[in-house]
Amino acid sequence: MTDHPPEVLFVCVHNAGRSQMAAALLAHHAGDTVTVRSAGTAPAASINPAVVEVMAELGIDLLAAGARPKRLEDAAVDASDVVITMGCGDECPFYPGTRYLDWQLDDPAGQGVDAVRPIRDQIDQRVRALLAELVPQPPDRST
Repeated sequence: MTDHPPEVLFVCVHNAGRSQMAAALLAHHAGDTVTVRSAGTAPAASINPAVVEVMAELGIDLLAAGARPKRLEDAAVDASDVVITMGCGDECPFYPGTRYLDWQLDDPAGQGVDAVRPIRDQIDQRVRALLAELVPQPPDRST
């Protein structure tokens, strides 16, 4: 256990789809128990509109939250306890001592909401599992 919340960085190429959904879902589920960031190796100009729409279906307003594609910086990788890559391959920097996971997920770029929903749902399942690992809940002793 560390004296600070775990820090998680989600990385994809454009930081306009998968990594934005993952970061928003983890922040939503974790609250202040995890520090969450996202970035891209070649950030897009804006977040994929279908991603914005499917996240709004869950009550998560990416645009109101100030989400925007950001360039991946070495400092963000270095500060992270876990870096989760989503299709950036060799473009992602590697730091010894940092835990890396690669989530193989379809790219929502150019897809409509019907194709993006299952991607969102897969990410949500993985985010929930990651959160349970990073911030284990104490056993319920009320029974």
